[in-house]
Amino acid sequence: MLEPNIAGGIVGGLLIGSASVLLLAASGQIAGISGILGGLYGKWTDTDRLWRLIFLTGLIAGAGLISIFSHGLTVTLQTQGFQLILAGILVGFGTRLGGGCTSGHGICGLARRSKRSFTATLIFMVTAMVTVYLIRHVIT
Repeated sequence: MLEPNIAGGIVGGLLIGSASVLLLAASGQIAGISGILGGLYGKWTDTDRLWRLIFLTGLIAGAGLISIFSHGLTVTLQTQGFQLILAGILVGFGTRLGGGCTSGHGICGLARRSKRSFTATLIFMVTAMVTVYLIRHVIT
């Protein structure tokens, strides 16, 4: 029997992978969250906006369901408000600079064997590791 955290990760990964494959097969769209969100503001048809809204609503609803079934989702922020805002701006800048986010490149791009996505994901991961190291061992 798997521990709940491991089982949850496996189930979550299977759901994310399945949703990515289904979206690509059904519409030819890549399940990159930044691209889906950004597409809400483009010159798209109402049908295109609808699937984007449904997809994003499902992401939020999924977190709500986890909260309900796990007897409350607890989120603890270990940063100040300014740092959180700065982090959000840097992530937004990074997704723009990298031509997509970790979900688009790391899940969908790698599955399609995209060299560009492999490079982007490698840069995302190395940057994350260096950032964590600096914050935990150098800055504090």
